[in-house]
Amino acid sequence: MSEKSANTADLFEIVRTTRSMRRLKPDPVPNELIRKILVAGVCAPSGGNMQRWRFLVIRDVKIKETVGAYYKRAWDEQVAPRYRSGEPAPASRHAKAQLLWSGDALYVRFICVQKEPLVVSATPKTDAKTLGLWDRDVAEIFIGPDLNQPERYYEFEAAPTGEWVDLAIRQLPEKRETDFEFHSGVSTAGRIEDGRVIMSMRIPWKVFGFVPRKGQQLAANLFRCIGDGPNRGYLAWSPTRTKEPNFHVPAALGRLVFN
Repeated sequence: MSEKSANTADLFEIVRTTRSMRRLKPDPVPNELIRKILVAGVCAPSGGNMQRWRFLVIRDVKIKETVGAYYKRAWDEQVAPRYRSGEPAPASRHAKAQLLWSGDALYVRFICVQKEPLVVSATPKTDAKTLGLWDRDVAEIFIGPDLNQPERYYEFEAAPTGEWVDLAIRQLPEKRETDFEFHSGVSTAGRIEDGRVIMSMRIPWKVFGFVPRKGQQLAANLFRCIGDGPNRGYLAWSPTRTKEPNFHVPAALGRLVFN
């Protein structure tokens, strides 16, 4: 292999494997390197060759903190967690989900801000599914294994107490069919900490009848239910935008891409 082709292969490997990195070193970046990166960036094509990009390099720590605050506010307004209606959720109810997969199972962990009293069972039972768990504080994931049948999906729930539910759903236009006897082999765990709760699930692939391939997509949505009474909140990764609280909207399912 020539040196040129080897470098090309390295470039595509870098593009394919690069991931977000938020654990950044505090070391200053040399001006020469910044300039080199910007010059590489402007080599990219632009519509009509207009080249309307502008770059602002900020080094002052105080200015960066000020700009960061503006960015955070814009992020919260446009991208931060939202209720199923599409309205932004307050920071005191924010949640994030982390997903990993192996050849055996899908692992899902919800890390949720918790600033209000928990709505949980005083006597939780974790040796069997808890029907009605969805009326308490829970995290949920819906997974549809066949993109050609979006009305068929599985529902998995976990509470901070470790309680769980797994259901097989068929959502028809006029009714919902639910298999309450469905058993997926899901295992869950919950942890209550100061100011946050963590809920985790391990969902074995055997329930789907296959192990996803790299690049494969499954239909999915993630939810969090928090609070009680008129102040109860229903957060959704992909908002269902229903008038009344309802997560069972197949058209709102997003996509999980297995990389």
